[in-house]
Amino acid sequence: MPTARLTVDPGFRIGAVDRRLFGSFVEHMGRSVYTGVFEPDHPAADEDGFRTDVLDLVRELGVTLVRYPGGNFVSNYRWEDGVGPADRRPTRLDLAWRSVESNAFGLNEFMAWAAKAGIEPMMALNLGTRGTSEALDLLEYTNHPGGTALSDLRRSHGVADPHGVRLWCLGNELDGPWQMGHKTAAEYGRLAAETARAMKRFDPGLELVACGSSNAYIDTFASWEATVLEHTYPFVDYVSLHAYYDPTDRDTDSFLASAAEMDRMIDAIVSTADHVGAKLRDRKKIKLSFDEWNVWYQSRFGGEDSLDWRPAPRLIEDVYDVTDAVVVGSLLITLLRHADRVGAACQAQLANVIAPIMTEPGGPAWRQTIFHPFAQTARHARGTVLRVEPDSPVIETERYGEVPALWATATHDEESGEVVLFAVNRDRTSPLALTADLRPFPGARVVEHLVLADDDPGAVNTAERPDRVRPRPVDGTEACDGALTAQLPPVSWSMIRLATR
Repeated sequence: MPTARLTVDPGFRIGAVDRRLFGSFVEHMGRSVYTGVFEPDHPAADEDGFRTDVLDLVRELGVTLVRYPGGNFVSNYRWEDGVGPADRRPTRLDLAWRSVESNAFGLNEFMAWAAKAGIEPMMALNLGTRGTSEALDLLEYTNHPGGTALSDLRRSHGVADPHGVRLWCLGNELDGPWQMGHKTAAEYGRLAAETARAMKRFDPGLELVACGSSNAYIDTFASWEATVLEHTYPFVDYVSLHAYYDPTDRDTDSFLASAAEMDRMIDAIVSTADHVGAKLRDRKKIKLSFDEWNVWYQSRFGGEDSLDWRPAPRLIEDVYDVTDAVVVGSLLITLLRHADRVGAACQAQLANVIAPIMTEPGGPAWRQTIFHPFAQTARHARGTVLRVEPDSPVIETERYGEVPALWATATHDEESGEVVLFAVNRDRTSPLALTADLRPFPGARVVEHLVLADDDPGAVNTAERPDRVRPRPVDGTEACDGALTAQLPPVSWSMIRLATR
């Protein structure tokens, strides 16, 4: 059996685990909102129309941050349409997803939902078809206590206290020609800088995210960030990254190695941001907000032009299998391995649309396979991310060349003394023997080893069989004489929890 080795040492630190890494995304797209998080006629709906079965799953998932209301949707969105008496709100055409938007769910509904879910809101601004003035109006409505036209308008809508949103996205994917209000890097950089400057005048404590590239394959990748950050560097705190990984080209080895591409993308944007900082002689380090990421069967999607004008259509409701879940687990490992620079991340999306949670209108809600590695990582990744450099067999992939069969990271919670190892075996045919040097943690013992794997890597969860795929405990994993020994099945994600006290 092939063997991989690594060392877990509290002296080898990457950075603190930022709870914002476990974010998600709710966009007015498909059934993410309507019949997803919001369905007033559902048997499980509360007094605000929120599905309590979905709220329970969101809490179990461990989501800490949710980006709203888009996504492509935000670039043609008028926030004013979604506030005030629901029966007076206008119905609009959403040009992003060629849908009919009722505006029954808007800013105040989202904030009420966020409070019940126990998550931090991350608001996105329309810098596509609108600009600085409209952004400041929304900021005043959202965050000012009262005594002005827009803050008093919010109060008249039944929301006495300001929402106090701290984290704001300065638009969405404006490098993309599919975006309403698509701009050049210089055009966007200038607009984003002026908007950011004004927002910081309102409140210097706001945290602002400049739009980075919509993917790593667009022609302007990295050059877009360089230009945008030359305009915005003094005023923003983050630059965004977006990436989706498509399993449908039948190259499973490359798909299982998708984290290699995410790893390279992060390194490229860190280098670009630091170059701009050096050029501007600014000692501040820009952080990264990986605020859209997931597995997406994108090649199956016919594109926006294939859609009809309908309210809340079933749109890209991908059903995820075991292999997809292992890839999601590996992407989470990559985000943790960059904890020194990635300060926020949002898996897209939360419900129904390429989501860990699926629902049926009037019916059940259930966990997709990708729910589980996210939930376990959010629950157990605490404290500090430790640098582990595995000595692993390699797999040859068509897309990324040689990649290690083992992809892993570890966290150490000094308060509890707990060490948690997250590991993926990318090999499709062979189990992997893992040996971890734990000598810096004398007396460490295994508390739990959960594995997500299956004899059928194409197995999925459905409404009829919602627990077909789930993490299962593994016997035989031991920590003895300063060494951990474990066996990782083919195409598997593992969480190994150790007590050190």
